[in-house]
Amino acid sequence: MIKFNVGVIGATGMVGQRFLTILDTHPWFNVKVLAASASSANKYYEEAVKGRWKLQASIPQRFKKMVVLDAIKDIKNIVKEVDFVFCAVNMKKEDIKNLEECYAKLECPVISNNSANRFSADVPMIIPEINSKHAEIIKYQRKRLGVKRGFVAVKSNCSIQSYVPAISPLLKFTPTNILACTYQAVSGAGRTLNEWEDINDNVIPYIKGEEEKSELEPLKIWGTIKNDEIVLNENISITTQCLRVPVSDGHMAAVFLSLKDAPSIEDIKKIWENFKPEIYNLNLPSAPEKFLTYFEEPNRPQTKIDRNLGGGMTISIGRLRQDKQYNYKFVCLSHNTLRGAAKGAILMAELLAVEGYF
Repeated sequence: MIKFNVGVIGATGMVGQRFLTILDTHPWFNVKVLAASASSANKYYEEAVKGRWKLQASIPQRFKKMVVLDAIKDIKNIVKEVDFVFCAVNMKKEDIKNLEECYAKLECPVISNNSANRFSADVPMIIPEINSKHAEIIKYQRKRLGVKRGFVAVKSNCSIQSYVPAISPLLKFTPTNILACTYQAVSGAGRTLNEWEDINDNVIPYIKGEEEKSELEPLKIWGTIKNDEIVLNENISITTQCLRVPVSDGHMAAVFLSLKDAPSIEDIKKIWENFKPEIYNLNLPSAPEKFLTYFEEPNRPQTKIDRNLGGGMTISIGRLRQDKQYNYKFVCLSHNTLRGAAKGAILMAELLAVEGYF
């Protein structure tokens, strides 16, 4: 695999910081450009994040003296230096959409952690182990944008990355109704426990926009390509409640599931145990050895113990039982800033690299 030069747009934010700690040692991707808002531009990276570095790991040494560029004003210079960019900016949704399409129209592919383009009909929203074939929609997007190389591909919302992977191997049994209550870490809001006093000894039962995303995005993940768009799977009804809890990292979900053709509990466990995504034949560096892990212990998975399983990329599942109103109920867990953000986007980029999209 050849090395690709990449940029990180929104490099000073929490997800941008995650990108850099992972990409520092990535075997395929070389970070050539760091970019952020005008307030951080023209500063050394270590100066731009002074007092704002949120991770336990230190700033990688080689990025400290890199000069941060302006993600908007320096765009023409940025695209000359890179093969593609990762984007994790904090802007208004319409501004993000315009920014990402601007990069794409300048023939620079965009791997986005943002939500702005998730429901653009020809923009793939990919969890590589589940719907890698949605990358095929890129050819239609390029036609719409009038480009040969550029495109936008997005990572799905962090809140769905626990329960969608667990349900996906069961789609052949025809899910009809899903209820998911998610208990989401403060890092999902770009914050730490130390800097958020209101979350101390508290649960906040509202996360703006999260329930709408959690109920709609799985339908695109499970959708199909028809003509030049991805059509939602509207045969499944999903309802959610999303709560912010005093946890640093890791989103947990309590899931209730009805299937038209209900298998036994033992059959479901075997399906989870034996599920091997097609992409595992590609030897992608960020793919975990095991995508799904089921725990038989009644008190697992636990956020603090299990969120880093598989380098933060394995989905943990437990407490599968029959339910009186639905067929089944279970709990599941994912690392929201690794699987659910930066590392999930990097895995998507690895997939697209192998398939020749860059």
